Amino acid sequence: MRVLVTGAAGFIGSHAVEAFTAAGHEVVGFDALLPAVHPDPEAARARILDGVELICADVRDAAAVRGALAGVDVVCHQAAMVGLGLDLNDAPDYAGCNDLGTAVLLAGMSAVGVTRLVLASSMVVYGEGRYDCAEHGRIVPGPRAETDLESGVFEPPCPRCGLPLAPGLVDEDARLDPRNVYAATKAAQEYLATSWARASGGTVAMLRYHNVYGPRMPRDTPYAGVAAIFRSALAAGRAPRVFEDGGQRRDFVHVRDVAAANLAAAAWTGGPHAAPGLGRAFNVGSGTVRTVGDLAHGLAVAHGGPDPVVTGEFRLGDVRHVTADSARLRDELGWRPRVEFAEGLAEFAAAPSGSVCSAVVTAPSASG
Repeated sequence: MRVLVTGAAGFIGSHAVEAFTAAGHEVVGFDALLPAVHPDPEAARARILDGVELICADVRDAAAVRGALAGVDVVCHQAAMVGLGLDLNDAPDYAGCNDLGTAVLLAGMSAVGVTRLVLASSMVVYGEGRYDCAEHGRIVPGPRAETDLESGVFEPPCPRCGLPLAPGLVDEDARLDPRNVYAATKAAQEYLATSWARASGGTVAMLRYHNVYGPRMPRDTPYAGVAAIFRSALAAGRAPRVFEDGGQRRDFVHVRDVAAANLAAAAWTGGPHAAPGLGRAFNVGSGTVRTVGDLAHGLAVAHGGPDPVVTGEFRLGDVRHVTADSARLRDELGWRPRVEFAEGLAEFAAAPSGSVCSAVVTAPSASG
């Protein structure tokens, strides 16, 4: 099988290239190698395995995209601008990179007849995760009030009765509720991809990554993930600063397990659960609920300290709890996470710092 991997020099993309190559597939890499993302282009190129063709171009370049698609059987679309960003001034860049780039790619696929797509999506499309109220059942809480957060009240209450809510695992049938620009662009990517699938008769597997961590994770950038922020602090001898009370629930999944999910999804052709032209979403998570505090403590132990500091700080764009029900990916595609949390953190803590690289990760603040 010939596979085109966009964002091939990035965090998840480079691991996906390795997974496809190890499985015996022919891989073509595609990456813009933007200086803001890859300040050392030679180091970025070095992530690409020998024998893998790397096309250096922007996914918004229609001619380059169509050329890269020649003879391709499936596209693994990882290229994106990632994280929550700084403010709304980032919105044009997010929409341009993520949504225009995806539209150009889909148009190229339609033109040359490529009908299989694996799309890197994200848990951020859900907004908050699943919550249940003892009185009112399944509840979708609204955005948390700034006054509550300033008072140290971090748990969202039931909007109908004010009672505490019990967080649970969110499945793929939950409604989309993107709550920041990045999340809105990821949801738009999904809508674009499913529109393409209906029009072309193609199949799209949308992988909703939860909190991905591991070697080559971006660092020292406003768009980095929380694990990288904690690791950078530890490497500099500083205590990881944990926002809120550290109790935010997340699902931390290792990047090699995410790459394996891409490999499984590339072989998916719809099956009994989704006919060609409809597509299907899959959560990609470890299946184990952990907190941001657990992550900070685990990395500190793996690194040898210092211990984390819980600051009570917050960001209005953050959600409190979102954890994955990954049963669909396990049951339908036969995928299983292989990297244990402690093992993954030990590897991540000891890995070379490297340089900033492109990725599809979530929630850049120290609240996850």
